[in-house]
Amino acid sequence: MIDLYSWATPNGHKAHIMLEETGLPYRLHKVDIGKGEQFRPEFLAINPNNKIPAIVDQDGPGGKPITLFESGAILIYLAEKTGKFLPADKRRRYDVLQWLMFQMGSIGPMYGQAWHFRSVAPERIPYAVDRYTNEVTRLLRVMEQRFKESPYLGDKEFSIADIAAWPWVKGSEKYGQDMRDFPNVTRWIATIAERPAVQRGLNALLKAA
Repeated sequence: MIDLYSWATPNGHKAHIMLEETGLPYRLHKVDIGKGEQFRPEFLAINPNNKIPAIVDQDGPGGKPITLFESGAILIYLAEKTGKFLPADKRRRYDVLQWLMFQMGSIGPMYGQAWHFRSVAPERIPYAVDRYTNEVTRLLRVMEQRFKESPYLGDKEFSIADIAAWPWVKGSEKYGQDMRDFPNVTRWIATIAERPAVQRGLNALLKAA
């Protein structure tokens, strides 16, 4: 059994979707970041960086529990545990991993900063708004080109790269983007949204205690 500590954010949804896609049994524990629950000592014992998601796999390597934080590490771990969504072929595997890192190093940080300066910063700073909005646009252009070559982000098949990027990119309009400029990205968003496990992952917190 896997204990998942999470909340309804793009990074949280990565773990929800991956667990639903793999079919692994899990218990979802809500960590309400709006109330500061990520700073509670019991959660900091799991993730000292006070971020969601985090997991505790009671049946980890060697049959012993393992604790993991950072959504990218969680996705790789679950992919290797199940043999799903990360190709065994080395060339294809590294294709997926490089696009996973593209999400971790670029999409997440830049979308996060765009959201902050556009929506929640106490003072609207035009330079910051333009900088991060423009960077989101650039990243969408990169993805648009990628989807001219491949139906999915990291490989010819659905992978952890798609699971990582989709929760961020699906709401790009909120980050100042006109998605009519990105028809291939829009197609990819719609294709993944139709997956039953993705839909269950988005609603996972509604069923949690």
